[in-house]
Amino acid sequence: MTGSRTSDWAPAGDARQRCPLIVTEDEGLLDDLLRLCAAAGAVPEVVHGTPARGSGWDTAPLVLVGDDCAARLGGAARRDGVVLVGNDMDDSGIWRRAVGLGARNVALLPDGEAWLVDRIADAVEGVGRPALTVGVIGGRGGAGASTLACALAVGAARTGQRTMLIDGDPLGGGLDVLLGGERAEGLRWPAFADSCGRVAGRALEEALPRLHSLRVLSWDRGECTAVPPEAVRAVLAAARRRGGVVVVDLPRRLDAPAAEAIGQLDVGLLVVPAELRAVAAAHRTASMLGMLLRDIRLVVRGPFGSGLVPEEIARILGLPLAGELPPEPGLAGGLDAGRPPGAGDRGPLARFSAGFWAQALAESAGAPV
Repeated sequence: MTGSRTSDWAPAGDARQRCPLIVTEDEGLLDDLLRLCAAAGAVPEVVHGTPARGSGWDTAPLVLVGDDCAARLGGAARRDGVVLVGNDMDDSGIWRRAVGLGARNVALLPDGEAWLVDRIADAVEGVGRPALTVGVIGGRGGAGASTLACALAVGAARTGQRTMLIDGDPLGGGLDVLLGGERAEGLRWPAFADSCGRVAGRALEEALPRLHSLRVLSWDRGECTAVPPEAVRAVLAAARRRGGVVVVDLPRRLDAPAAEAIGQLDVGLLVVPAELRAVAAAHRTASMLGMLLRDIRLVVRGPFGSGLVPEEIARILGLPLAGELPPEPGLAGGLDAGRPPGAGDRGPLARFSAGFWAQALAESAGAPV
């Protein structure tokens, strides 16, 4: 039986432009591969027989060849991204057939299902450089970490970066409220409480509320005040795979879910008011954070009338100074009017955000992929 067809599933976004190709006449194997594509959020094209020239064999990001078709396709044009799929764990000859086909990988089902789902999802999403991921945490309660996190996300989106803001503090009241979008349609953290393994990055992005040109994963006002660490790990990993920028508002309580989030950060910003008691509290926070994250930078928030200058606070805490934040005129009134933190061009939050991203993105661009 020859010819081709596409799956009946509706593609999300531009998924059809990156659909994997399945080549097999084994109906049982085809059912397994369709199931694994569905798990990866992929919309496959299926070919029975030998793919025609100019077909998906040449253009698909990934080609899954059933072992039943390996011999027939031995003369096909060589290309990257071919996986030979079989289900006989005792057949050592499949590796010889893979060489003849030019396939660099072999997947034996059912043991190789998890690996194959990840490979399909990577091909469909077009995985590249992971997002620059920045966490913001307060040195004490009320330090302004959530406000800075929102301002950083708004500033990154303004530069054209794909931006996701993740609320890591279940007791903070919800970043969607701070952005004036508590009624915006989209999923909140409780919807991801059962997530584990791999979450599709595109599906995550499209499911979240879009506010001020960025995507926001916030908490709702329900009774759920925590999600398991494995859910945090899966969601953060999916967000990072989309590239661009991810900003995480971290809780001061460094529990297991927070530790999972910190483990995926590139940079941490510790926000400390210029007050003696705040510096004392921040010293403990910095010590705990330093056990989980290598790159921690200090942001000192004004007013600065206490006699403690930012450079002295940085020396006491042993952290590099990322910058200082004088009081933001009209911040409360702007929030009441629906303007997010850092939305203006000239305020301290906007200036800090612009300077931080200019440096951080330049540093990231110089890092190896």
